[in-house]
Amino acid sequence: MLKAVEKRRAHQDIVKQIRALIEKGRLKRGDQLPVERELSEIFRVSRATVREAIFNLEASNLVQRRQGDGTYVIASSEEALIQPLAAALFHEKDDIIDIFFIRKIIEPEVAQLASENRTPEEIDELEEILREQEKEVKSGENPIHTDSEFHHLMARMAKNRVLERLLITLVDLLGKTREKYLQTEERKQKSLHGHYEILAAIKNGNGKAARRAMRRHLEEVEKTLSNKKKGGGKRSPS
Repeated sequence: MLKAVEKRRAHQDIVKQIRALIEKGRLKRGDQLPVERELSEIFRVSRATVREAIFNLEASNLVQRRQGDGTYVIASSEEALIQPLAAALFHEKDDIIDIFFIRKIIEPEVAQLASENRTPEEIDELEEILREQEKEVKSGENPIHTDSEFHHLMARMAKNRVLERLLITLVDLLGKTREKYLQTEERKQKSLHGHYEILAAIKNGNGKAARRAMRRHLEEVEKTLSNKKKGGGKRSPS
């Protein structure tokens, strides 16, 4: 399961081995890692090296140290796989058009999967989110939270954990940009209308229509982002 590591890059090898076990599902969310002393014996390194590896795993949101209790896995295998990609995206967070392009490729497919895998309960939840978004728009509020809820729920409805984590990362990464987009009354109405079109297609189980509706919705947002970039250079989404 775990084996000794080379001392010159010991903490990196420890991180790599534990990450691999999480990715393969051999270490699952909620599992407790061996205590520091045991890990130092398994890897044949100092306890300081083990602590450095655990610190790196914790910084990557793969494990959590609980004082007086131990270290526990907090990520699923899908989340462990998506973490390196998410980290890479955060390094490029000023290139919002590039990030949005990735989202435009992925989210129409997610909408189609959501229409194919929907449940009555999920449809009810989507409708409730849009009713709440409509109230926010009418009262002049910025509906960024209900907007996020809508896209997050659709990601879950696709029933693909890797796609779900990737899309949620992209949506959250573009949070500030989306919040700015939703500042005008016209854009709030367009966003709400786009969501209702997507919902109608998903509710009818029409995957191709859901895909098209999502693409139209994203292209409307992209048009605004492109105009802003031409007028003021790169802008950070967060």
